[in-house]
Amino acid sequence: VIFTDEWGGGGRARCRAWDPLDWGANAIYDIVDNKLEFRSHYKMPAPQLETENCVAHNGSLIPIPEKDIFVQAWYQGGISVMDFTDSTNPKEIAFFDRGPIDTELLVMGGYWSAYYYDGFIYGTEISRGLDVFKLSPSQYLSEKEIFEASKALPLYGPKVFNPQQQIPLGWSSGN
Repeated sequence: VIFTDEWGGGGRARCRAWDPLDWGANAIYDIVDNKLEFRSHYKMPAPQLETENCVAHNGSLIPIPEKDIFVQAWYQGGISVMDFTDSTNPKEIAFFDRGPIDTELLVMGGYWSAYYYDGFIYGTEISRGLDVFKLSPSQYLSEKEIFEASKALPLYGPKVFNPQQQIPLGWSSGN
């Protein structure tokens, strides 16, 4: 289970090298005996400038079998893809960062949300528009895992995505 902390409401620089790593971050828990047990915090690892508003924001799971992978927006911190399969040791496995909108002034902007759907990551950037990304095989994700994620289907109902709902997914036995 991931809880995100939008420390300061997203309008300030909160991913600087000296900011607390557990503020404006994700708190990761396991469910043990029907109770939440804290395991770790995750904050995108690249320190940002004073002119970049940055804090954990909207994201979604990437449905890779047997793994817990989450893509997330961090305003001007960019987009981070986190593997939290080992809930005590989450790590960034991919990222995209456009850099600051303005290098001299803090201007509100960056990625409001990053959602995975049907093989692509959609990043809605407040001041610069929509970006669409596709995962590439790496030391963290194989071509087969990326393919399987793109074939995940709702266990019931139409193939739709709504990040505000938690619809169980599955994979066809033919893959």
